[in-house]
Amino acid sequence: MTDKRERKAFTGRHAAMILVAFFGTVIGVNMVMASFALSTFGGTVVDNSYVASQHYNEWLARADAQDRLGWDKSVTVNEERHVRLIVRKDGAPVEGLRIVATLRHPLGRAPARAMRFVAAADGALRSLEALPAGRWQLDLSVHRGADEARYRIDLK
Repeated sequence: MTDKRERKAFTGRHAAMILVAFFGTVIGVNMVMASFALSTFGGTVVDNSYVASQHYNEWLARADAQDRLGWDKSVTVNEERHVRLIVRKDGAPVEGLRIVATLRHPLGRAPARAMRFVAAADGALRSLEALPAGRWQLDLSVHRGADEARYRIDLK
């Protein structure tokens, strides 16, 4: 006894459903991926690369001057989420520093804010404000007289 199944005819309706399902899936995946891309894009590093390239040699000279200072920084976050900064030269804390610090969310989800530091024990500096929860970038500009060092630190 042979089982003969009767095949149904492939109609235009079947072809239309396959095309709609295929392109619906492609469009749906594209929309999800585009929303992920837009929600995590942090912006450009520089707005005009040509103008930025004209400052390249100046930035290299500033980096060389910073390296010649011989400063070594240590940045930590304590239990109360205050940022602790120590700048050392030859193992000893550097005295008389002026700090300009800006706290930024890496994806720009929160406005940038200034952080203030006060002197703490053992030559360290401690932020007055507690670090909010999450990931942050701290842009530090450390000055002593005419000497300047700039750092960007990722904090969690």
